[in-house]
Amino acid sequence: MSVSDEKKYNKLIVILSVAIPLVVAALFGIKIPNVEPLTFLPPIYASINGLTAIILIIAFIAIKKKNIVLHENLMTTAIMCSVVFLLMYIAYHMTSDSTKFGGEGVLKYIYYSILITHIILSIVVIPFVLITYVRAITQNFEKHKKIARITFPLWLYVAVSGVLVYIMISPYY
Repeated sequence: MSVSDEKKYNKLIVILSVAIPLVVAALFGIKIPNVEPLTFLPPIYASINGLTAIILIIAFIAIKKKNIVLHENLMTTAIMCSVVFLLMYIAYHMTSDSTKFGGEGVLKYIYYSILITHIILSIVVIPFVLITYVRAITQNFEKHKKIARITFPLWLYVAVSGVLVYIMISPYY
């Protein structure tokens, strides 16, 4: 693939970057009737977030050591983990009521600060991940490196903060 092939993906990147958050928001409000709540999912999808963070760090180390094949495989795995996370997250919220955070005082402010930044950045990171991935598969490595410097910390924050949100809210499930 060439740099010109990258342009072919731009429309798909825009569509996915807008559609994913809108679909998630829409599905969040839909409850499937007469279905057993999937209350076992939060620790699983939180673990997937943790695994994604570990994969991202190992992929970063791999590329620093110029192990390109390992880096590619790990990044593809990180994207697949994020997709699996998203599917489980949607399934949980379509079958279960949202859990309210029960903490008070400073802990409440810390929780909501992490939660709000996690939600916002989980939306913001979508086009960054897609653009970074497309630039890699189209072999536009100079531009890939430039955007990866932004994508990596954003994605890592989203993965780690997702785990923190789960840990902080888990006593209230």
